[in-house]
Amino acid sequence: MRKSGILLHITSLPTKGGIGTIGKEAYDFVDFLNKSGMSVWQILPVSPTGFGDSPYQSVSTYAGNPLLIDLELLKEEGLIDSIDPMEDEEPDRVDYGRVVEHKTQVLKEAFKVSYKKCEKEVQKFIHKNAWVKDYALFSAVKEHFGMISWMSWPDEDIRMRRRDALNHYKNLLKESVNYYIFVQYLFFKQWFALKNYANKKGVRLFGDMPIYVAEDSADVWTNPKVFQLDKNRRPTFIAGVPPDYFSMDGQRWGNPLYDWEYLKETNFRWWIKRLKAMNQIYDILRVDHFIGFANYYSIPADEETAKNGKWKIAPGKAFFKAVKQELPNMDIVAEDLGAVNKRVQDLLKYCGYPGMKVLSFAFSGDPHDPHLPQNYEENFVVYTGTHDNTTAEGWYQAASEGQRALADKLLRRQPWQSFSYTMCREAMMSKADTCVLPMQDILSLPDTARMNIPSTIGGLNWRWRLLPGQFNDTLADKILSLNIMAGRAFNETKEQK
Repeated sequence: MRKSGILLHITSLPTKGGIGTIGKEAYDFVDFLNKSGMSVWQILPVSPTGFGDSPYQSVSTYAGNPLLIDLELLKEEGLIDSIDPMEDEEPDRVDYGRVVEHKTQVLKEAFKVSYKKCEKEVQKFIHKNAWVKDYALFSAVKEHFGMISWMSWPDEDIRMRRRDALNHYKNLLKESVNYYIFVQYLFFKQWFALKNYANKKGVRLFGDMPIYVAEDSADVWTNPKVFQLDKNRRPTFIAGVPPDYFSMDGQRWGNPLYDWEYLKETNFRWWIKRLKAMNQIYDILRVDHFIGFANYYSIPADEETAKNGKWKIAPGKAFFKAVKQELPNMDIVAEDLGAVNKRVQDLLKYCGYPGMKVLSFAFSGDPHDPHLPQNYEENFVVYTGTHDNTTAEGWYQAASEGQRALADKLLRRQPWQSFSYTMCREAMMSKADTCVLPMQDILSLPDTARMNIPSTIGGLNWRWRLLPGQFNDTLADKILSLNIMAGRAFNETKEQK
């Protein structure tokens, strides 16, 4: 069935307190999607943000981001007595430093006031989520050592996870460990309430899973055999991409690479557990950098750039055979952008997962460009752009006259139409089964509203937010008309039959 949705990360919602949350505004956005005829809400990873506030560099692949917990909902439940309001100095931006300080203070107060009365529910949560104990201990020890990377922890015994050290720190930091577990309990209680509401409204949550995990993470500390580490548990080879037109040095991401031989010997058990967890959290999962399951770029960890890396063969079909056996009905979308060779194409065909098309990549002048709508097949998700691209209006402003003329011609743009609207219309009218539009393009916003500039840290990355009132009934009606015209409008009554 043809369907459509919006790409908008939760941090970008116009919640009071400096950052979007899974509170009232998230429920309002679900209602907005429903009114618009949309049935998909795509978000970025909801794990705790790490270095540079990136949701793609997290201390845990399983944990939820405490910054997304809604404080007003905690107050309504009686888990906190009062909230000192945090003023939004820049309502269209997330100020991570202030938000982290404010929210941590409130959550620690909630722990002191309400942990005892929630303890039974917390224990049930632990029983269903075995990962949370290792994550909480990792977080408590990390805080104990001043938040430095676990690779630099001064106590070698706990760094190497020796049994006596594990028991010592569990006892020493018991209160802190319980706090981190409590915060995860709060997050997932709110998360699944929102997911249940969205599903009842006919809206599916479309999540995003990075292929790699951060070096400074509970995942690497807890599962060293899964990664290419030396005897001191330091990465030997790391992830990235080779030099190209955009970067002479390539991209050195720094994530430790997987030991695929070990994973294959264990029938990919670590990965299957990870995917099962994602399958509970989301209705649809985008697997970031799908290419890495066919072949991956391996860079020696002591290299300062990605120039001297090499392509290595990944497990490919063997891995996805195990996934399909364990999770036959999992709804996966493959992020297949980048160096797509025949091995990647064959793997995608074997899996049957939809890949991605990005309309803003289409104006190369090549009539065979795979991102041109006339070259699409049905089994794809089409976007005007992704979180890593400039907005449609930003692209148009930066393009050459020749590129603009070509884009206007291919899109059949009329003089009175904004470029963003034309892009959205063309994506919606394409034959791709699913169309997901970034909220910035629906609102025709300039490049200052983009979410991220790859290979850069800081600045405006991950900070963009909607202003109050920017999604409303008038906009919903406009999107609904486009959905009806494109044959993508979600009809709740029809679906339930």
